[in-house]
Amino acid sequence: MGAYIIRRLLLMIPTIFGIMAVSFLITQFAPGGPVEQALANLSGQNVALSERVTGGGDETLSQPPQSGQQGGQYRGRQGLPPEMVARIEKQFGFDKPPLERFGAMLWNYLRFDFGESYYRDISVIDLVREKMPVSISLGLWMTLIAYGISIPLGIAKARRDGSRFDVWTSTVVIIGYAVPGFLVAIALVVLFAGGSFWSVFPLRGLTSPGFSSFPLWKQVLDYFWHLVLPIISMGLGAFATATLLTKNSFLDEISKQYVVTARAKGLTESRVLYGHVFRNAMMLIIASFPGAFIGAFFGGSLLIETIFSLDGLGLLGFEAISTRDYPVVFATLYIFSLLGLVIGLISDLAYMWVDPRLDFESRDV
Repeated sequence: MGAYIIRRLLLMIPTIFGIMAVSFLITQFAPGGPVEQALANLSGQNVALSERVTGGGDETLSQPPQSGQQGGQYRGRQGLPPEMVARIEKQFGFDKPPLERFGAMLWNYLRFDFGESYYRDISVIDLVREKMPVSISLGLWMTLIAYGISIPLGIAKARRDGSRFDVWTSTVVIIGYAVPGFLVAIALVVLFAGGSFWSVFPLRGLTSPGFSSFPLWKQVLDYFWHLVLPIISMGLGAFATATLLTKNSFLDEISKQYVVTARAKGLTESRVLYGHVFRNAMMLIIASFPGAFIGAFFGGSLLIETIFSLDGLGLLGFEAISTRDYPVVFATLYIFSLLGLVIGLISDLAYMWVDPRLDFESRDV
C-alpha cells in the first residue's frame, strides 16, 4: 500500500506539469491578454484605470491615438510611447520570454507562492482563502446531503424494482435531473426569497448582518438557513445521478450467483443485502464521489453563486478568465487540479476500506 501511494504521489508531478503547460500555452495565443487590455484602456483615455495600471498619472495618457502605426502590433499600442508599453509589459511580467515565465511560475507554485492579482490589491492566496468558505459550504454540504439521501433511496428502489414506489420515485428523479439547476434556483427565488410570493429564505450571502454577535446556536441556524435554497438548486442533478447509479449498481450485484447462493443458505434478505451486496455495489458509487465533489466545489456552483449573490471560487474563476487575471486563473487551476488528484487517491484508498480484497501493491500505478 505504501509503495502504491508513493507512486501515485509521484505521478501527480507530470500530471500537474502537463495541465499547467497546456493551459499556459493556450494563454499565449489567446487574444485580449492583460497587457492588451491595459493598452486598450490607455489608448481609450480611461484615466482612472490607467493610473491604477501604470502606478500614477502621466501626461502621455491624454495623448490621442495616432494612425498609421500598426506595424503588425496590437492596435492598442497606437499613440502610446514605447517606454510606456515596456513599463506595462514589465509590470505584468510579459517582458521576459515565455519559457522563463513558465519556469518561474512553476517554481513559485511549488512553494505555493501564487503572486498577486493583476487587478485587485491582494495576493492570490489571500483572495482564494477569502472565497473558499462559500465554495466549501456549497460543495461539501450539497455532496453529503445528495449522497446521504441517494444511497438509501437507491437501495430501496433496487429492493422494490418495478413496484409503484420505484416508478414514481424514478419519475421524480428523472424530472429533477432534466431541469437545469439555475432554473430551479430562479424558481426558488421567485417563490421563497421575496421574488413574487413568500419571503421565507434569505437571498444574499451565507450569513446575516450581525452574525458575529449571534449566540452559537443562532449562528449555526442562520448559516444553514442561508444554504437551503442554493443546496436544493445544486443538489437535484447530483441527487438524481447518485440515486440511479446506486439502484443500478445494486441490481447488477443482486443478479449475480453469489447472491443466489447466499439466499440458498438461508441468510436473511438484510444479511444478503448489507453483508454481501453492499460492499461490491458501493465501489462504483465511491468512484463517482470525487468527480461529484470537485464539480460541485468549483465549476458546478458558478450560476448558483451568481443567482444567490455568493462570492465563491466558481465566480472568482469566471471573472478572472473574463478579465485575463492570469495569476488568479493559473492559481485556481493549480489548486483544483492538485485537489482533484489528491481526492482521486483518497477514493482509491476508500476502495480498499470497502473491499479489503483489493491489492494495490500489484498495480503499476
